[in-house]
Amino acid sequence: MEERFVKAVEDGLKLSKRIYAGKERPSSAVAAPPRPVAAMDRSSTSSAGLKLHHHQSHLPTAPMMYAVIGDPAIVDNPDIPSYQPHVYGRCDAPALIPLQLNEIAMDVDCFMGSALVEVRGKWRVHCVMGSRSCNCRLVVPMGEQGSILGVEVEVGRKSYVTQLIKAEEKESIAKNEGGAFLKPQIFSLTVPQVDGGSIISIKVSWSQQLLYADGQFTISIPFSFPEYVAPFGKRFPKREKIQLNINTGLGKEVLCETTSHPLKERKRHVDKLCFSYEVDVDTWSIIDFLFSYKVYSSDIFGGVLLKSPSVLDTDQREMFYLYLFPGCNHNRNIFRKEVVFIVDISGSMLGKPLENAKNALSAALIELAPADSFCIIAFNEETFSFSSYLELATKEVVENAIQWMDKNFVAGGGTNITRPLNEAMNMLSNAHDSIPHIFLITDGAVEDERNICRTVKSLITSRASISPRISTFGIGSYCNHYFLRMLAAIGGGHYDAAYDVDSIETRMQRLCSRALSTVLANINVDVFDHVDEFEVYPFNFPDLSNRSPLVVSGRYRGHIPDSCKARGTLSDLTDFITELKVRRTEAIPLNKVLAMQHIDLLTSQAWFSESELLEEKVTKLSLQYGVPSEYTFMVLLRIDKEKNATEQAANKIDLQKYGDPKNGKITLIQALRIGFGDVAATIENLPAGYGEAKPPEAAAEVLIKVVSCCNRIADCCCCMCCIQICNQMNDKCVTTLTQLCTALSCFACIECCAAVCCSSD
Repeated sequence: MEERFVKAVEDGLKLSKRIYAGKERPSSAVAAPPRPVAAMDRSSTSSAGLKLHHHQSHLPTAPMMYAVIGDPAIVDNPDIPSYQPHVYGRCDAPALIPLQLNEIAMDVDCFMGSALVEVRGKWRVHCVMGSRSCNCRLVVPMGEQGSILGVEVEVGRKSYVTQLIKAEEKESIAKNEGGAFLKPQIFSLTVPQVDGGSIISIKVSWSQQLLYADGQFTISIPFSFPEYVAPFGKRFPKREKIQLNINTGLGKEVLCETTSHPLKERKRHVDKLCFSYEVDVDTWSIIDFLFSYKVYSSDIFGGVLLKSPSVLDTDQREMFYLYLFPGCNHNRNIFRKEVVFIVDISGSMLGKPLENAKNALSAALIELAPADSFCIIAFNEETFSFSSYLELATKEVVENAIQWMDKNFVAGGGTNITRPLNEAMNMLSNAHDSIPHIFLITDGAVEDERNICRTVKSLITSRASISPRISTFGIGSYCNHYFLRMLAAIGGGHYDAAYDVDSIETRMQRLCSRALSTVLANINVDVFDHVDEFEVYPFNFPDLSNRSPLVVSGRYRGHIPDSCKARGTLSDLTDFITELKVRRTEAIPLNKVLAMQHIDLLTSQAWFSESELLEEKVTKLSLQYGVPSEYTFMVLLRIDKEKNATEQAANKIDLQKYGDPKNGKITLIQALRIGFGDVAATIENLPAGYGEAKPPEAAAEVLIKVVSCCNRIADCCCCMCCIQICNQMNDKCVTTLTQLCTALSCFACIECCAAVCCSSD
């Protein structure tokens, strides 16, 4: 999908050369595009990490709009016709011409470790004749763990808005598809039939996570525009706006570290800050938006935030947000570790997935201290162990382990997770004076996943505080990410995933670093001793790492006192106690900040328990907060501004009316759900990846027709349906199908000759 998109943009840029720009050329810069600026507090923090894009791949690095061109003859300047020769024929695959951007504004609200982002922009369909129209495609790249929340579109007299619906309501609407994820964190949406020369106003919102390291939070948002989206000449003013609001809720002073754009401070109050940036430009921003700030403390600290639900909330229990931060004490010791790495080497891991996983694992081994011990288990249907016991992580042993991986990490075979997991649990059964860890890295799904969770849950319950922490890492879209998330929750570990091959190494290193840097273990908080009822996410308290804060949240009924105590064990096995102040907050929207985490964990529990009640609960949360889930679908509705204003304000849409295929007022947005794994794809060892095309079912139907009747295959091959199917096939499939058709044609000729001979006799 990614390659097809890039090819379509390349074709679109070639087509755009037909557009006559007039005598005016792009004017000289009113303001130069922002460059990385120095740290805001005069500290020595550098601007390293700022992303400067050169747009060679044509994948979007900022919100973009594209004209979808099937007929190249409609490409022209809507204001000044070029009178170029007529173009005959159609594009084999629709080309994508980047539309010119006239205005862009972004609001970023940071709360704790989460951010809510809203981008507003105006694009002009500058490449289509005024008398013609085309579909336009919105493509939005998001930041860390981005989740789309909603899109609003206005173009001419038409208005569109996204809305979530229940899974069962999907059957009552037309089977149109107008959006998907192009690749992880890149959302796309199609706006139908926009007239040439029109202005498209877009408002898109999403949530994403902040990165944390050494007491510093960093927000990074794709905001780098290619030069070819700048409008022609001086007739269109170009204004760039950014509004940044920070509310940490921690009650501690915020120190600003690095910014990518020249923000001006508007307000400051201890843990609350407000910045803005607004300037007229000729060239849009060519760097991603990045801002980092630090909350300093020399020791472990924490607190509890409380918030009452709104009257519209379906759950009227009180909300709580409990946090612990490791502080900035670099001299604090971390626990000694006993680690078993379990790595999938099945056939689907062939190539870059296994190579990148091996690189990340090598880096994790190098970071181990000589007093730590480890083992590596590679698995497909069988298991291959680096050693029959845990070995100390000395320099020599680590080098031997890396050489062993080079030799034994050979992709092939199927997937069996149970056997290596049991072997790892047994290997760590005698752990003492250390924290045992298990890392499971896989790209596949297996049939006994629920039994695996039950078995692990039973073993961990019996071993109590010395039970191994289980962290999981999923690769691609065929593994069951909810199984991996559930297994990590049961094991008190961490979960992460890489949906595309290029992010495996970075994300896996980050997971290992976070899980293996424990500074406080076996944490217990007495806040729940005073309430009548509570629901907590995650249900097992993870350990506190010096690479990330610990956050536990949920709902409760009862009374929580003004302070409570958190207890745990330090690396020297001494007890640690700290007081947590309890404060109420109205400024932080805890319900929106926590919605994604709660939905993911509840979905994992619903899958594990096969509970319809939990599925209904996830559906209600998803619909209430506009966060997509496995049990809801997103649709794009065309709204009549006058007739449906009341209906839209009440958030009630008559789906039966909108779902009529004849009126075209509703479009289904697919691929917002990751699903619960694909055992069949795992058995077939299909390559790991996000949104990779599986063997088309339609192509299989064609093969059945080939075998059953030569005359029917001839008819089918001539139809437009079959041509569209062939366009989706890879080269090898097309070659095989051609050879099969040729062979069957020969058999048909022989049969015909025999029939002629028989008739002549």
